[in-house]
Amino acid sequence: MCVQPAACRLLRRVTRPSCVMCCDVGTMTGSMQLQNSDVVVHDGPSAAPTRRRVSRKKLLSSAVGLGAAGALGQAAFQPRGLATFAGGTSDDTSGDTPLEIFTAALIAEDLATTFYYNGLVGPVITDPNLAGPGGTATNPDPAPNGNAGNVDYLRAALSEEIEHANLFRTLLGGTTAQRDPIKTFYFPTQTFEHLRDFLSVLNALESAFIGAYLAATQEFAELAADTKAGVTVFKDASGNPIASATLEYYAKVASAILGVESEHRTLGRVISNSNPANNLCYEQTDGITSVYNGSSSAVAALTPFLTAGSGKVAYSFLTARDNAYKVTIACTGGIPPM
Repeated sequence: MCVQPAACRLLRRVTRPSCVMCCDVGTMTGSMQLQNSDVVVHDGPSAAPTRRRVSRKKLLSSAVGLGAAGALGQAAFQPRGLATFAGGTSDDTSGDTPLEIFTAALIAEDLATTFYYNGLVGPVITDPNLAGPGGTATNPDPAPNGNAGNVDYLRAALSEEIEHANLFRTLLGGTTAQRDPIKTFYFPTQTFEHLRDFLSVLNALESAFIGAYLAATQEFAELAADTKAGVTVFKDASGNPIASATLEYYAKVASAILGVESEHRTLGRVISNSNPANNLCYEQTDGITSVYNGSSSAVAALTPFLTAGSGKVAYSFLTARDNAYKVTIACTGGIPPM
């Protein structure tokens, strides 16, 4: 299996460093190497595991409202959303388009939805720092056997990730999660068994999400500048040109989501009693330099969670989303005004 450098950095956070080896083309060996017989599917049907890699082309062609042949739906239109390139100097050097950014963000938010849901219903929830040995996500043990406040952090995070996914699904022209591009995610075996493993993955994921939204904020600003200068014209999911003011607004929305992902990272440190929980002067890029394209993109960083392999367990996104209402608590505050 091949992974890119950003993916290697993420994997090292959630597995033993000796189990991950990366080269220029992204060779990965050790406990994460693909083995068909080692994949276990939880919560819903999944295609039989195969020795495969999810490419950016496949992700794009299977995006919500975009589709792809086979298990991920029928192609409806080309997702790049680039109408014309008029020449001149472009501020955007990543090659990412708005629709590609939305696609990557939707995948990330669906991944987060699957992660937080399974944390709330899996064995890890009975840790004393969460619901306690006799508690559940909706009925935690009272202190000192459980910590209802910590559980509520996770329940609210689940609501927030679903809300973010709904936004990006709409921007891609989608109407149902059934057509989301990725519906099965893969986590290290012990992720939802023990608190230490769960919080390690939480920190790794949220750090990657923060880096992704930092990149998205900058890219939307660059795309707005290119559009205003007449260098490039981008189209939305309906095929209409996107105004520079709208791209500037997308930068604001990306930064608003970035703030929430930063809260999740910090609250994960609260649960682990890592003091100070708010330990950073500035949020970090996590080595991510683009959202969709490139070896240091957010898509590359999240690839290990999109592919089956030894030492990983498969979880259904649709099961998580369809049952999330049983364990969430509502979040407040809408999208910032334009």
